[in-house]
Amino acid sequence: MEVASLDSEQVPDGECNEIVTDGDGVLTESDVQNGVTEGRKEFVAPAVGMEFESYDDAYNYYNCYAKEVGFRVRVKNSWFKRNSREKYGAVLCCSSQGFKRIKDVNRLRKETRTGCPAMIRMRLVDSKRWRILEVTLEHNHLLGAKMYKSINKMGSGTKRKSQSSSDAEKRTIKLYRALVIDSGGNGTSNSNIADVRNFSDHPDQLNLRKGDTQAIYNYLCRMQLTNPNFFYLMDFNDDGLLRNVFWIDARCRAACGYFGDVIYFDNTYLSNKYDIPLVAFVGINHHGQAVLLGCALLAGETTESYTWLFKAWLTCVSGHSPQTIITDRCKALQSAIAEVFPRCHHRFGLSHIMKKVPEKLGGLRNYDAIRKALTKAVYETLKVIEFEAAWGFMIQRFGVGDHEWLRSLYEERFWWAPVYLKETFFAGMAAARPGEALSPFFDRYVHKQTPLKEFLDKYELALQKKHKDEALADIESRSSSPTLKTRCSFELQLSKAYTREIFEKFQFEVEEMYSCLSTTQLHVDGPIIIFLVKERVVVEGSRREIRDYEVLYNRTAGEVRCICSCFNFYGYLCRHALCVLNYNGVEEIPSKYILPRWKKDYKRLYIPDQGSSNVDATDRVQWFNQLYRSALHIVEEGVISLDHYKVALQAFEESLDRVHVVEDKHE
Repeated sequence: MEVASLDSEQVPDGECNEIVTDGDGVLTESDVQNGVTEGRKEFVAPAVGMEFESYDDAYNYYNCYAKEVGFRVRVKNSWFKRNSREKYGAVLCCSSQGFKRIKDVNRLRKETRTGCPAMIRMRLVDSKRWRILEVTLEHNHLLGAKMYKSINKMGSGTKRKSQSSSDAEKRTIKLYRALVIDSGGNGTSNSNIADVRNFSDHPDQLNLRKGDTQAIYNYLCRMQLTNPNFFYLMDFNDDGLLRNVFWIDARCRAACGYFGDVIYFDNTYLSNKYDIPLVAFVGINHHGQAVLLGCALLAGETTESYTWLFKAWLTCVSGHSPQTIITDRCKALQSAIAEVFPRCHHRFGLSHIMKKVPEKLGGLRNYDAIRKALTKAVYETLKVIEFEAAWGFMIQRFGVGDHEWLRSLYEERFWWAPVYLKETFFAGMAAARPGEALSPFFDRYVHKQTPLKEFLDKYELALQKKHKDEALADIESRSSSPTLKTRCSFELQLSKAYTREIFEKFQFEVEEMYSCLSTTQLHVDGPIIIFLVKERVVVEGSRREIRDYEVLYNRTAGEVRCICSCFNFYGYLCRHALCVLNYNGVEEIPSKYILPRWKKDYKRLYIPDQGSSNVDATDRVQWFNQLYRSALHIVEEGVISLDHYKVALQAFEESLDRVHVVEDKHE
């Protein structure tokens, strides 16, 4: 797990020796390293916070940068641990740094040193990567590629095998925790390269406007300094240009553990060609509210970009794949999800499909009649045979068998039609009823021409609003009791367990039990009984009709399943299942149908990653993650009331004092 921090790790003086490489050290330049190709005209300048997978990567990067700017690199200092001889620190500088030693003044070689201050200082951190801790970009001499002869061979300590084209296809995510972003020609805050790139339709390069790089840089710097568990990854193309960026803050990252079982992947802004190529991972919290689980900027709707993004998200959540993921209809998404989440139930958002009906069918002669027939086939059929019959009637009645969009919909019906999705759990995001829709998470915060800099400001405002809404809902659910509307024992049972918002949805099902006219036994097969529940429903305005719902009941296993599949679609039992339980004298809902994710105290009950018992005693990153999660629980409980806040604050202060006592003992 990656930990975002700008703090340098200290190694006790007794554990290391310093090795100084003076002016006679080896001078090298690399040709093509770290994804930077020959002929590149611009290269991102180094900055504090950049990280690399190895010392070689960092060394090669600085050489590439030096080659573009016009100077050569020397290893000024290196530090090694005394016992293991593992290198843990280094200073790379311009070859003109310092001055010739007094004893060498009489040598015939021409003096080339000018006391140049340009350098980078880096060290190996706990994540086993090399982080730049100090940077000086200014030189006190002329720069230019013609000033030095190119040395195309590399030092023995920095040789690496070049990747073949087949290896490139197996490219893994590069976990560069950089605070400076090369966005394909855009300069950085530390670079003297002008920000000259305009919009590009090239799908292999992130489409940013002038100034967007600085906006991203400022945001990432601020978040990494103020949000200790902030996480982000970047993806570069073969020319070293920024292609994709993924980020997630600490609170959203924690929410992945709570609510990452069902995810709606929102690519609305990307697919509709907004100025911001934004995509978002969205879940549903214990109040039924949308909760953000990560964001990204993508170069385009390609399988490669989506695959990279899903792997990045999976890395962030320690490899915990979602149970269900809902997306728009997209071949690139299908391929990427099949590769990264092979066991996940991938489904198409029904509301996305129905929203496109006017666009796709509006030009047909009998549009209104076709729309009604399609709506009936989708929403009013309970069995596969009913759906197939209704669809066939629509095709034949209106002669639309050759309509390409309808034909492709039918071919992919197993991905979106409710009758085929009854075994998939959606946690309320199925949108399986008319009028239900999955709205973009940043709805009302982003429009077609919203600039990236404006969005980053609105992004934080949107999250603050969502977090406030969740906190208020927590307080209301825990501090008040809902009003009961019936004498049904099921209503009383869940009023004590569920949050107010989820309980009110379930309460509506309890009330609607009175619209069910009869419950009769149809078939018995050992412990399994099939019941028929008749309900009077309203259709097409005020017209009413009687509909039959089959419900399977197994008293021995405590199982009740309705053909409407309300439980899998929405996460609570329907009126038909409740009628069958009531008919059989059951006074309490079986525990398997009371989901912890809807409970008032869900976050307190949930223990991510099985608690601290599996934490590696030698891994400081795991220490950090476990401590952060534990502290976050206290923070969430501490905002319930002023008394909770005071107790939580006192607990933190007392804990810090005890930690300081341990620190004093070690000294």
